[in-house]
Amino acid sequence: MGTVSKALELLDLFTRGRPQIGLSELARLSDVNKATCYRLMSELQNHGLVEQVGAAREYRLGPAVLRLSALREAHVPMREAAMPVLQELARVTGETAHVSVLSCGQLRSIAHAYSGAFGTKVIMDDVHVLPFHATSSGMAVLAHLDGANQTAELQKPLLSRTANTETDPAKLAQRLRDIAALGYAESAGGYEAEVHSFAVPLFDSAGACSGGLAVASPRSRVTPDQTRVTLAALTRAGRELTELWGGTLPPAIDDKWRALA
Repeated sequence: MGTVSKALELLDLFTRGRPQIGLSELARLSDVNKATCYRLMSELQNHGLVEQVGAAREYRLGPAVLRLSALREAHVPMREAAMPVLQELARVTGETAHVSVLSCGQLRSIAHAYSGAFGTKVIMDDVHVLPFHATSSGMAVLAHLDGANQTAELQKPLLSRTANTETDPAKLAQRLRDIAALGYAESAGGYEAEVHSFAVPLFDSAGACSGGLAVASPRSRVTPDQTRVTLAALTRAGRELTELWGGTLPPAIDDKWRALA
């Protein structure tokens, strides 16, 4: 692994729940020796990608990250384009809508919208990495990747989030085939015990899967009628967002979604 890759992996350790990390903790989390970790973090600090704060001199993300994020969104406004679609999807379904993108082999949530229809709702985090095997978004995306990527993902340690999380690779592989045939994925308590979600894949300009769009709700509100409304709205929104992002729907997906609309 090159120096740049190692440094970027250190940046990936920062999360909303872990916004500041000390050097020793960085070395432990990354399995990189402390001297190498210090050298890499010093390089990142010199370029403004991290900074040190407090008496403990913990690291946190630096201001250069804001510039890169703003520059990316200005030229490729994915989040800005997604928000009206998410808001309408949340309004029509009465539930939480969220979108994620496939980046560096991980599925990362980038935007969400809430409905005002109910006091109880599924709460999202825009900087969350979604596990492929335990979420409807993850399974929708994984089902539309090539076989090598699917196999590689199913060979990784599959952690059980709830009693309903499927971790058997053979059963997951069958589920992926079913999802590919349907054109959407469903998760009943796989990530959070009381959350039921549906998701569709999103596609780039070459027709390759690039992310997922999902609707998540408390399990108690999922009925056959609500499911039909959700799938119709979700496939319409998936088509719209794919087009807004400059993508192209594969013909097979187009046919499946027309049948659900």
